[in-house]
Amino acid sequence: MLAALAACSGDLVGGGEGPDGAGPGPGPGPSGPDGAAGQVDAGALPCSAEPAHEGEATYYDATGSGNCSFDPIPGDLLVAALNTTDYAGAEACGACLAVDGPDGTVTVRVVDRCPGCSAGDVDLSTEAFGEIASLSAGRVAITWRFVACDVTGSVVYHFQGGNAIQPRNHRYAVATLEARPAGGAFSEVSRELYNYFVAGSLGGGAVDLRLTDVHGHVLEDLGVEPEADANVASAAQFPACP
Repeated sequence: MLAALAACSGDLVGGGEGPDGAGPGPGPGPSGPDGAAGQVDAGALPCSAEPAHEGEATYYDATGSGNCSFDPIPGDLLVAALNTTDYAGAEACGACLAVDGPDGTVTVRVVDRCPGCSAGDVDLSTEAFGEIASLSAGRVAITWRFVACDVTGSVVYHFQGGNAIQPRNHRYAVATLEARPAGGAFSEVSRELYNYFVAGSLGGGAVDLRLTDVHGHVLEDLGVEPEADANVASAAQFPACP
């Protein structure tokens, strides 16, 4: 049985490699829920203001996969690889950016890290770059900020093996994941650069999970049954900031 609680507080953290996406210039670069039960939503509480970032945009031939370890998404290639500083050790994975360029604005999801990019820079998919500038420009000045992702349904936990967990389909960037095996206490699970939270052991069987986003919203899922190489839906989604 899966039950969830959603709560809020406040605070902000910024945060984007794959097979390591591209560096500057034209260069290289989730799964949905499977059903859930019950939800208690804390509602839309105030969130910290997101500052604007300045940098340059380049582009690469994206597939939707990358160092964030998400599956390829050929039907939605408005994605990006983020510089190492703002990638923040994979915290930016799955987060969305609103990018303003000389010819327009585009919203993209972070799926990769760009190790050759300077702080503030974003390596956009070819499709996304074309929304803000001519591809012939190659590199353009931009401003960008983190925004809510336009997701539907609940957060999803993707399991690899018995102790590696990756949250997917989340509205805001994930800051921490904590796990509590049966009869134990919650403890924070370490996040790897490739965007999986890897525990020494989850004890086998059902486990309680607590997920916190960068604004302090908390989802607590009780009795999650791990399924190797599969998605398990949370019973809730992070509430939207007003």
